[in-house]
Amino acid sequence: MSREFEITDVGLMSYYLGLEVKQMEDGIFISQESYTKKILKKFNMLDCNPVNTSIESGTKLSKFDEGEKVDPTFFKSLVGSLRYSTCTRPDILFAVKVVSRFMEAPSSTHLKVARRILRYLKGTTDFELFYSSSSDFNLMGFCDSDYARDIDD
Repeated sequence: MSREFEITDVGLMSYYLGLEVKQMEDGIFISQESYTKKILKKFNMLDCNPVNTSIESGTKLSKFDEGEKVDPTFFKSLVGSLRYSTCTRPDILFAVKVVSRFMEAPSSTHLKVARRILRYLKGTTDFELFYSSSSDFNLMGFCDSDYARDIDD
């Protein structure tokens, strides 16, 4: 490629599309701390009280929720930002998947659950994902036997 194009070596990657990368001998740390702070600010949640879990245990949402309807564009923006956060935050993946089902006609109940995810992120902005350079690892799988609490379908 260097014969066809002018190439410049800028060293190891440290930032890419909102991902903060720290490369070391024993592996790579990837985080989105600055992106998380940016979405907290965007959705006016910088001063919120953090919570210990991304979703309350036993939460069941329905598309037939009778709560007050909220702006779908705002909700889609919020959920889209949360979905991008799952690149480095698999701990919020389940909760984000649950609220993603209601983007067409979101209610205040759905928005409350999505904001809880932001409150969880507020308390865990410094969490990082670590990819070890070691080849010694175990793959573990889990099964969701109640179809992700989907009570509509």
